[in-house]
Amino acid sequence: MKGAVSQIWAGLLSIVLGCVIILAAAGADAAESESVSNPAVTARLISAENGIAPDAASVSLGLALEYGEGWKGYWRTPGEVGLAPEINWSGSTNLKSAELLWPAPERFEAFGIENFGYSGQVVLPIRARLEDAGQPLELRARVSLLTCSTVCVPHDFELSLALPQGVGIDTNSARQIATYADRVPAVPENSDIRISVTALDARDSALIVVATSDTPFDEVDVFPEFGPLVTFGKPDIRLDRDRTELWAQIPINAWTEEHAEPSVTIADTARAITAPITLTSDPPAPPFSSANPRTSLLKVVAVAAIAFLGGLILNVMPCVLPVLSIKLTSVLKATGQTRQMTRNGFLFSALGVLAFVWALAAVLLFLQWIGVSVGWGMQFQNPVFVTLMFMVITVFAANLFGAFEITLPAALQDRLGASNARAGYISDFGTGLLAAILATPCSAPFLGTAITFALAGTSLDVIVIFTALGLGLALPYLVIAARPELVTRLPRPGRWMLLVRILLGGLLLATAAWLLFVLVGVAGGRAAAFITSLTAVFIVAASIPQANQWVRRAVLSACVFLAIFGAGLTSTPDRTTPGVDATSHWQDFEPLGIARRVSEGETVFVDVTADWCLTCKANKSLVLDRDPVRARLRGGSVIAMQADWTRPDDNIARFLERYDRYGIPFNIVFGPGSPSGIALPEILTPQAVLDALDTASVRSLVSE
Repeated sequence: MKGAVSQIWAGLLSIVLGCVIILAAAGADAAESESVSNPAVTARLISAENGIAPDAASVSLGLALEYGEGWKGYWRTPGEVGLAPEINWSGSTNLKSAELLWPAPERFEAFGIENFGYSGQVVLPIRARLEDAGQPLELRARVSLLTCSTVCVPHDFELSLALPQGVGIDTNSARQIATYADRVPAVPENSDIRISVTALDARDSALIVVATSDTPFDEVDVFPEFGPLVTFGKPDIRLDRDRTELWAQIPINAWTEEHAEPSVTIADTARAITAPITLTSDPPAPPFSSANPRTSLLKVVAVAAIAFLGGLILNVMPCVLPVLSIKLTSVLKATGQTRQMTRNGFLFSALGVLAFVWALAAVLLFLQWIGVSVGWGMQFQNPVFVTLMFMVITVFAANLFGAFEITLPAALQDRLGASNARAGYISDFGTGLLAAILATPCSAPFLGTAITFALAGTSLDVIVIFTALGLGLALPYLVIAARPELVTRLPRPGRWMLLVRILLGGLLLATAAWLLFVLVGVAGGRAAAFITSLTAVFIVAASIPQANQWVRRAVLSACVFLAIFGAGLTSTPDRTTPGVDATSHWQDFEPLGIARRVSEGETVFVDVTADWCLTCKANKSLVLDRDPVRARLRGGSVIAMQADWTRPDDNIARFLERYDRYGIPFNIVFGPGSPSGIALPEILTPQAVLDALDTASVRSLVSE
């Protein structure tokens, strides 16, 4: 209500001042304070009246600001970085109240993010009421404001202005105040712009605004206001053919439910409106589709080649190598296999890889369609998935150590026609499937580029890129399928295979230990201990040959069911970012604090990591936790932030999407020299990190 009264007063103020200007005496003395000036801003307090007329209860004031070349100031809602001007009137005499009004802002970019404010000249109208009507007024204004260019500089200064009893008018000041009072957004009742819908999208990642106008929109912009804890990116604004209907989608950079009295300001040429809003959960579709250019075929082929290379490199990552080795060992055990059987076995393994990749692509497309954030390896944030993987890998390790042999049930073999070959092919398919599943927590060079391109493109892009990735991952199987005689060049089966089985079992056991570590992170220590106990019972039950088959199956099924049930019901444990403690140089991830720190001249290094990301762990162990990078991060000149994506986190997901990333590791450096950030490759090197820190730390020179 208070804001509506202020906006109505702003309109009346401009009319009254216009009349006053016409009737003003030309020789009246100027009523303004002394000026405070520096290279960033020149400020003074102005008044439309040279004196206080008899029985006058209010005066029209203005804070006149003139920003230097390249400098900007901020609106009442500054955006992700910045501070709105504030005035403290303590020490003033005969002043009852003073309300600052805000002309519609302009949008500008500072430190790589969207901000709202002013540049050049602006006057902030002030509605001042007197304690005693008709009596002299003495003003003491303590002004605090922030200006930003390549750096941000805070300013605190005092302005004073005395208005004696009198009837003179300052025509120049009155004209300036009236001009900017006209630019204060109107209330809905006084505007031909009507905001009809404000809604959040399905995953709370964007605000949708729909508005109509009696006159066509011209240069229109949309400024949502939800308080200091909610920030937005640059809007996607679309108009219908007549330019009288507006549809805008504003991405949410940071969100909280703790916001009071949200509003939206729509600013157009020579008019603006600010309206309180009520959010709905039914966002309308845009009135028409944006004309995004189609991706060229050559670019898709190039990225598919990159994806193929990334998938190929995954085969030598610690996630996949044990499974590939197990496949070769199983071939060596199968003596007497024909050349065709060997070929078919490896083809089925390759098919298992592709089947998982295609299934993953389909799931990701479905999740995107329903509005869920997606990314490479995100299934490891699910405690049920991690539980199943832990149990499967542990059981496979026990099998390699000779605790029991894994065979298909007799009934299933009968339905397959009692064909050992067909049963073996199912095992081969499962081997490829397992290899592809274990590849997802790893990231290889080129992989991030390909995944980002796919998930930011069309459905066809996703299918093509993921197929190329799967072919790269399946290439070792396809090579042997093409040349089965390569298997005969391996050593013949013998006692040495026992050592190989133990070695491979150890590798799988190490993988199981890593999965247990991930499980502790996503489900908590108690849940991990419970699931580990059930897995041990499962192995013991499977290892007793004399046990009744029905009893064994009941025990095994119960172990799996209880493990899944326990993982599904487990509440997420509270935990801080890995490696962040009182003695660590790592700080908790604060996306809202990055721009503020950069504006203060600091350099920020962000490491997005997770317990399930093996490449992240390798980067940390081999680069980030070793000198000279460790010394640089600990030296005090760099703010090192760590974002833990072990569990789902909307703020981290939005941060990744903001930089068109759909997987981790992701490392980026911000600083005065690179406020928009320098993204680093998936596989870090000390030199790459140090070069990025040096580039981001270079401060542009500004005149003082």
